[in-house]
Amino acid sequence: MLAALTASAGCGGGSGTDSASGDVQRVLDTRAAAVRDGSEREFVATQAPAAVAAGERAAARTEFRNLRGVPLADWAYRVTGLHRSGDRATADAELRYRIEGYDQAPVVTARTLSLARADGRWYVTADRPAKDSSQQLWEQGAVQAVRGEHSLVLGVGRPGGALRHYAELADRAVPAVREAWGEEWSRRVVVLVPKSLDGMAGLLGAPASGYRGIAAVTTGAVSEAKWGSPRPEAGGGSAKAPADRIIVNPDAYGVLGAFGRQVVLAHETTHVATRASTSAATPLWLSEGYADWVGYRGTGRTAPQAAPELARAVAEGRVPDALPGDEDFGFGGDAGSLARAYEGGWLACRMIAERWGEVRLGEFYRAVGEREKRAGAVEAGLEEVLGTSLEEFTGLWRAYVRDRLG
Repeated sequence: MLAALTASAGCGGGSGTDSASGDVQRVLDTRAAAVRDGSEREFVATQAPAAVAAGERAAARTEFRNLRGVPLADWAYRVTGLHRSGDRATADAELRYRIEGYDQAPVVTARTLSLARADGRWYVTADRPAKDSSQQLWEQGAVQAVRGEHSLVLGVGRPGGALRHYAELADRAVPAVREAWGEEWSRRVVVLVPKSLDGMAGLLGAPASGYRGIAAVTTGAVSEAKWGSPRPEAGGGSAKAPADRIIVNPDAYGVLGAFGRQVVLAHETTHVATRASTSAATPLWLSEGYADWVGYRGTGRTAPQAAPELARAVAEGRVPDALPGDEDFGFGGDAGSLARAYEGGWLACRMIAERWGEVRLGEFYRAVGEREKRAGAVEAGLEEVLGTSLEEFTGLWRAYVRDRLG
């Protein structure tokens, strides 16, 4: 029951708050229906009475028009808590939405809504991200959509030509990833292009300083990427992957050359493809190394060209003793150390592809991700798929690093 999910606060007691919760849920249902139906009039009508707050209604029109460019398949709210004091209230709610043709499962984000009661009705006065939740793109401005053959690019404050360029890159990345990984994914990507690094940080709900110099990230419920991505929060893959978004940092992405831009999009698209086979058991050297392997696959780049930081370390006699640990992939540390971690993971995957074959590399990735826990997952995958041990594999990798970069 909805009442069981609410929390009473302030005046009125339990039953009064429960009744208000139902009324607020109905207002949000009306608001959601207006979004789904594309009715600006109905949406604005949930914001404030016409005779009371013209400014609030103008803000609602802006919010609705910012959102209008997003091709939505669904939009719904669920009230999870209500805190009422007289004719004012704050509602905790879950917003679920899907982009038509792209999301197999909804984006779920926590919202905090301020409400006021007038003439016997509740009205929304503010709708914002809940504490520790991220912004949505339309909260940063009017969204413009550009459709590619395999991609949808949504941008704010960017010229249409720039968004079309992102779509072209993504349309080249999707077939390249499909050739390497296979058909078992949506084979479509959604790319979000905010106006700036600060906009990217807002979409990630994180400080901008942590992503300065990171060209893009991939968000979803299970993993994240080199050129910037978050990490598994739950074990076990799922055939029904959550909604993924590739989020671009236009400041860092803009300084890359054509080759670098393509590698970044292929890397991030690989994270979308492998999401359902990536779990808490998957180490970052494998998930990031595999994404880099796909990104560089078929480009003709030599190992020293693609791994310059690790090549310098090898030239100085500093061959790593072990495969990179998850802690080596932190964005807040030394940039050279971070680069060497990615390069080491890439060379491990490149070695598997050369020594055992590309098919076995994919099988190894899936075998590790199928495990429920990190402990023993890589060891089991190495034994079952590649017929080797972690100790032997590490020795082969160290020799491969010396040979290819020495």
